[in-house]
Amino acid sequence: MEERVGSVMFGGKPATLLGKELKVGDAAPDFTAVGNDLKPVKLSDFRGKVVVISAVPSLDTPVCDMETRRFNTEAAKLGPDVVILTVSMDLPFAQKRWCGAAGVDRVITLSDHREASFGTSYGVLLKDVRLLARCVFVVDRQGVIRYIQLVKDVGTEPDYAPVLEAVKGLQ
Repeated sequence: MEERVGSVMFGGKPATLLGKELKVGDAAPDFTAVGNDLKPVKLSDFRGKVVVISAVPSLDTPVCDMETRRFNTEAAKLGPDVVILTVSMDLPFAQKRWCGAAGVDRVITLSDHREASFGTSYGVLLKDVRLLARCVFVVDRQGVIRYIQLVKDVGTEPDYAPVLEAVKGLQ
């Protein structure tokens, strides 16, 4: 498996990402993650919609919490043809608990803990800690990646404005 060293910082140190680096214009790889109901969920389940995939290390951390709440707020404004997925390595039980406590009801949380299918397919699995790097992908209705933001320092929020601009440009 391809390894990329230094693309992101984790804990103030360069980290190694596992998987091939994707580019805008690439077909979005299908992946299988686990929903809060413990059933498999695939990216292809959302074909025909604009999909925002927000990968975070763990919902139980302050920055991931803020990011997911922000995307939940934005989801209400984007309409029914846009789906926002937040993927982490958290267990589905923890994700369900967090969503209930945070009042997050518009973002779909998915767990990549079983196979790291998303992390390796999208090249954002942090090798040494087996968490996901913070990144955002916007996928169009045909399944093509139209925007990518790999956040250099995993401990900081993404820049939301260009993500939302990319989504609005596809509506």
